[in-house]
Amino acid sequence: MIHLSAFFSRKVFSIALLFLTALIISCGDKTPPAKPLLELPVATVELTDIPIYQSFVGQTYGAKDVAIRARVDGVLEEMFFKEGKRVKAGQLLYKIDQQPLLAQEAAFRSNLAQAETMLVKAESDLKRIRPLAENNAVSQRDLDAAVAQYEAAKSSVEAAKANLRAAQLELGYTIIKSPISGIIGISEATTGEYVGREPNPVILNTVSKTDTIKVKFFLAENEYILLMKRRNSAIYNQKAKEEGIRLYLSDNSLFPHRGMIDLVDRGLDPNTGSILLQAAFPNPEGMIRPGQFARIEMLYDFVEQGILIPKRSVRELQTKHQIYVLNVDGTVENRMLEVSHTVGQQLIVKSGIKQGERYIAEGFEKVRPGMKIKAIATQETPAPTK
Repeated sequence: MIHLSAFFSRKVFSIALLFLTALIISCGDKTPPAKPLLELPVATVELTDIPIYQSFVGQTYGAKDVAIRARVDGVLEEMFFKEGKRVKAGQLLYKIDQQPLLAQEAAFRSNLAQAETMLVKAESDLKRIRPLAENNAVSQRDLDAAVAQYEAAKSSVEAAKANLRAAQLELGYTIIKSPISGIIGISEATTGEYVGREPNPVILNTVSKTDTIKVKFFLAENEYILLMKRRNSAIYNQKAKEEGIRLYLSDNSLFPHRGMIDLVDRGLDPNTGSILLQAAFPNPEGMIRPGQFARIEMLYDFVEQGILIPKRSVRELQTKHQIYVLNVDGTVENRMLEVSHTVGQQLIVKSGIKQGERYIAEGFEKVRPGMKIKAIATQETPAPTK
């Protein structure tokens, strides 16, 4: 009985051992399923012309801003315009009290009359004495005195006429007219005030011609030098003419009309190291007024057939730029890029990647060099939109 039990135990153990061995062998024959490749969007490098813009802050002025001045002292009697409205060239604006100047004119007119009377008398005396002197009836001294008196009388008449003209000129200054057509501002003096001396200002108002608006802004010396070098390029000049200059208002809205540079100052300001530029913009609707804030955006450089890479595709480590390029076999390679400019959310690449090569557009933080991925084609905007 004991031998039979031991026999069955050995039999059960042998069967279990065979089953376990077969199970291990069967498991060793099966290959584990392959892990799926990581799928990432991949873009292809394309060449494109790249305009580079730069912004400058400036202020608006009228095409002409003419100060209206009180050129004589007096009480301001009347105003003949509406403040903030358009006026025409030659339109009457102000009238200053004329009475003191009318009295002055009358006095000088009287002086002129007296001088002319004296001239007539001196001329008559000279005509009478000259023949007598020729016949030695009077001395040469008497003739010389008559001539001198005549010349003095003539000078007195000329002086009186000059004084009268000056008085009439001052009298004319009491009538103040607009020198140009444009928009007139708020008057610095009101009727009844004494103008032309402190504390009341000599400048009464300003008229601005606003059908064209000027924007003045400054460039640093290095910016100016680079811009002048660019202007030697025919392609830059052509593109700059096509693009014009953009004007953004204080609310960041784009002014609908493009402008052009029409003035570069004579020299740089030694205190700031900058130079003044002026751009002219058409303003037919009168939307822009003098004194507004303006942001100028102009074509600063132009890259022919350059490479643009989105910032989100590039790893930036301090001043270094890295990108993951996808090789032909699907493996990832880390490249260093040399970047020349930043254009909005894109980088202009000088070297490190070539036309036709593919790079990981998004999700580069998920990969490592040498890793294989599954590429999903994506379209990147090759140039900045403006």
